[in-house]
Amino acid sequence: MNSESSFYELTFPGGSLSLEKPRIMGILNITPDSFYAESRVLSATELEEVAGKMIHEGADILDIGGQSTRPGAQRLDAHTESDRVLEAITTVRKAFPEICISVDTFYSEVAEASCRLGANIINDVSGGSIDSRMFSTAAKCNVPYVLTHIQGEPQTMQGNPQYTDVVAEVLNYFNEKVNELKSAGVQQIIIDPGFGFGKTIQHNLRLLKELHLFDALNYPILAGISRKRTLQQLVGRDASETLNATTVANTIALMNHASILRVHDVREAKEAVLIINALNEV
Repeated sequence: MNSESSFYELTFPGGSLSLEKPRIMGILNITPDSFYAESRVLSATELEEVAGKMIHEGADILDIGGQSTRPGAQRLDAHTESDRVLEAITTVRKAFPEICISVDTFYSEVAEASCRLGANIINDVSGGSIDSRMFSTAAKCNVPYVLTHIQGEPQTMQGNPQYTDVVAEVLNYFNEKVNELKSAGVQQIIIDPGFGFGKTIQHNLRLLKELHLFDALNYPILAGISRKRTLQQLVGRDASETLNATTVANTIALMNHASILRVHDVREAKEAVLIINALNEV
């Protein structure tokens, strides 16, 4: 956000996306082992159908990922991930030329190849910690970069996460990483506090409750809490039964100034956005 504007404008080769109102990022997992089974898309035909449904229901961005980053998931190599992701991006871009596509990867080579095929945003859950070339790649591609906070790595992050003050420490992490990104030439940054990425239930709740404090960074905020383990544990249900809990959490995130909701269930998230928009206009 700049001093002359009251909202964010994401720009990328060939287009732009205003964040004057909150946006919905629909999750497309091209993987057989994502934590929520209903989010898995394993064929080109199914991918096109699911992507079309998400767009119809109000998705502004489609986030395409080729490997699970759930706690304890086995890491795939870049070649395997690339085989999954690039074909999917090609399919979606051909079917829906105007949709904004985000690539969910921590490998710079996958990110760069994805951008060549039409991806508009790089969503890196590792914050550049897994691939040291990611920041320079984001600058080279000239696309917005989602900077996620994570403590540890996906395989080990939920072992025993520790913070003295989770909000202060995540804020400090973002300040340091933003400086690194700007030094590398990345101009457009979206911050994601990383719900579930090296955090206990209490850490996640504190971040959700105080999400508005991240406004101080002057970057749009992405909230990705959809059907995650924290919600499962709070309501005592598995991922398949946490849609209502997700809608509540998404609404809290919107009330605390989230600009993007990353979700499995687009229609319900869109309805939350419509209600919050109407409330803000009263």
